[in-house]
Amino acid sequence: MRAAPPDASDTMPRKILIAGATGLVGYAAMKHFASEKGCEVIAVSRRRPDETFGARWLPLDLTDTDACVQAAPAFEGVTHLVYAALYERPGLVAGWQEDEQIRTNDLMLKNLFGSLERAAPGLRHVALLQGTKAYGVHVRPLTVPARENRSEMHEQPNFYWNQERYLRAAQKGKDWAWSILRPVLIVGDSVGSAMNVIPALGVYAAMMRRAGKTKLDYPGGVGRVAQAVDADLLARAIAWAGHADTARNEIFNVTNGDVFVWPNVWPAIADALGFEAGEHVPLALDREIRPREADWAEICAAHGLRSGTLKDFVGLSFEYADYTMGFGRDRPGPAALVSTIKLMQAGFTEVMDTEAMFRKCFAEMQAKRLLPKP
Repeated sequence: MRAAPPDASDTMPRKILIAGATGLVGYAAMKHFASEKGCEVIAVSRRRPDETFGARWLPLDLTDTDACVQAAPAFEGVTHLVYAALYERPGLVAGWQEDEQIRTNDLMLKNLFGSLERAAPGLRHVALLQGTKAYGVHVRPLTVPARENRSEMHEQPNFYWNQERYLRAAQKGKDWAWSILRPVLIVGDSVGSAMNVIPALGVYAAMMRRAGKTKLDYPGGVGRVAQAVDADLLARAIAWAGHADTARNEIFNVTNGDVFVWPNVWPAIADALGFEAGEHVPLALDREIRPREADWAEICAAHGLRSGTLKDFVGLSFEYADYTMGFGRDRPGPAALVSTIKLMQAGFTEVMDTEAMFRKCFAEMQAKRLLPKP
């Protein structure tokens, strides 16, 4: 189901700056906006994306204040900023509560936005990404359903609040608007991301195939009811927010529109990877699969893959897969559900079946020779 067609304001010439072009959200946004007519796209990131889709890519380390100042001329005429850049520490989950992670993400936005505002007086919209950590999902059960007016701003330190306060203060007396989007588990096509289960599970399946397995065992813990969002759907929500009057200075949860439990979607995941679903056999992917660089190199050579090393391909996502799939959990976890009523009432109504999302994302990586074909 697709969102409503764009209104007239969305057909005006746009120059989109995407920060974090190699991440899940930034990559999907770059792909989306580069395909739209009348849209010029500049993408920045430390690493070069494997594809740019016609966007102009600039290497930029957002922690480097001087580098951001020097990059400012390239930002002239920017009308929309999609800020999807993210710094995560090794030891992903523990880093979510550490001061360094908060300070670094705060600095990155300030460095980029200070240069952008000086270079782009015609700025119209800023899209900023948060997530369910705004509701404290990483430290406590959610109040179900989590709603946009129930964030844990005053209880749990988080770089979200630093960035949001900065953006609200910077907007005073200006014509541009902001929208904050809070996706749930994001699933899509990206390489080296900190939180993308697709390469992590694809590598796990390839290792099991190499070991002679014909059924793919579920490696996580006992399931809990959760939600996900397709990265491409999220990119379209970002595009919608950039022109919709109902999205000006508003915060929205974003999901596929359904719910899932990991063991229940496992048969679809196994099938997409060329297996029948196996048994529940817990396995710590970060501990057991991440160190197997030599095995992965042999798989890449045998299948003609261009994925590179596990470190470059999967990033920190083995640890994230263990976390989101509940490895070590021996009883159902509390439901992690957010409300998307506000988003739908504002006008974005696109939805996607979560099992279809998993099939789509694995197929994309298989077609690009990043994962073995079934």
